[in-house]
Amino acid sequence: MKNLILILLMVFTTLVAQAQNCDEVMKSVKASGNGTTYTSYNSDAISKVTFYEITNNYKSYYFAIVCFKKEYSFSCTEYIYQVASNTKMYYSTNYLNSAGKAFWEYIQPYNKNLGCAPNIK
Repeated sequence: MKNLILILLMVFTTLVAQAQNCDEVMKSVKASGNGTTYTSYNSDAISKVTFYEITNNYKSYYFAIVCFKKEYSFSCTEYIYQVASNTKMYYSTNYLNSAGKAFWEYIQPYNKNLGCAPNIK
């Protein structure tokens, strides 16, 4: 019984640490500069996507912060993805036709890079 409690405590601690790391990454990316936001007024799931480019030691990193709508609410839940350099271009040229389809094609494939995105299927 002690082992089970210890294992559950370790799993919970890992999950909390992961959430804190994701929040810290998101705060750091947001604080690093201006992003480019694409708002989706007609989407049932996506409120907006903001893209950021961060340069550190002459190397560029690209992020997308996706704000998923909450049911029966005007607010949304944000998740961060580390994406490729061309993701912003592809998303921005396709999101007006369907933000959901553009998300699935150009952002969701990067969901495991940071481990901060929801496991949506």
